[in-house]
Amino acid sequence: MSTNNQQEETMQEFIRDIFYLGAGAAFVTKEKLEELKKDLIEKGKMTQDEGKQFVDDLLKRSEKARNDMEQRIQEAVEAQMKKMNVATGDDIAELKKQIRELRKMIEKEKKTEA
Repeated sequence: MSTNNQQEETMQEFIRDIFYLGAGAAFVTKEKLEELKKDLIEKGKMTQDEGKQFVDDLLKRSEKARNDMEQRIQEAVEAQMKKMNVATGDDIAELKKQIRELRKMIEKEKKTEA
């Protein structure tokens, strides 16, 4: 295989790895990123400092993507619960408060009648 073909194949692997990394950024572990960094440094695609910056940036992006995904899931669940008219924890707490207040009123009423 000629040097140009090897370089082209290595670059295609690099682009493919970056594409897959981007596609799954929300779920990439630090260990996997460290493995990719080591591989890219060994292949001469980046320096140690660039590799560290690369991993740090991807970890930040991964965390943001994970947080965004969690937020979207939470919103979707809340919307579905609202459609189903399911009581939330706040709804139940409010009902418990009202029951306590009504019990106090009943007890007070019983004492005034006695």
